[in-house]
Amino acid sequence: MANSPKDIPGWGVDADPENDPTYPMKHRNGADYERLNYARPPLQPLTVEILHSNERPNVTATFGATLPPKGVSGAIRRYAFKHSESTYLHWVPLVLADRINVVEGIIDDIKNGHFPNLIGERGWAAEWKYNKAGLIKNVAIGAAITAGVVMLIRNRRKAATEEE
Repeated sequence: MANSPKDIPGWGVDADPENDPTYPMKHRNGADYERLNYARPPLQPLTVEILHSNERPNVTATFGATLPPKGVSGAIRRYAFKHSESTYLHWVPLVLADRINVVEGIIDDIKNGHFPNLIGERGWAAEWKYNKAGLIKNVAIGAAITAGVVMLIRNRRKAATEEE
């Protein structure tokens, strides 16, 4: 038996404009859209830098404003919000900025005299107990990426000083 759309329960329920299922008891009087002319309440004040999509002309009415973007992760976030949300140039830098923000938080903790328990907080003890090969691989990858970034920065600095 082939199903045609009319055999599906609820199909075409919105096809008849006289039968509006969202307001079954509504009495239309012609003034339905007059209430759209209301005074908009004041927006939440901008007290810190708020990053918002370049696809919106302004910030949303309410937003979280606990911490403004700062440091390297903040610069990466500013870069990401210059690009459309439909591209990798928006989302990949945001993920990278989150990872960098973790490192910046650890550095801030150490500066303030609190050395975090990285092994416990990151679950490395359990990882060492149950997945030694995976932990060793992840540490090696992290070390290689860190070494690559350090070498890249040093080479750029060296090239910049040679040009001067």
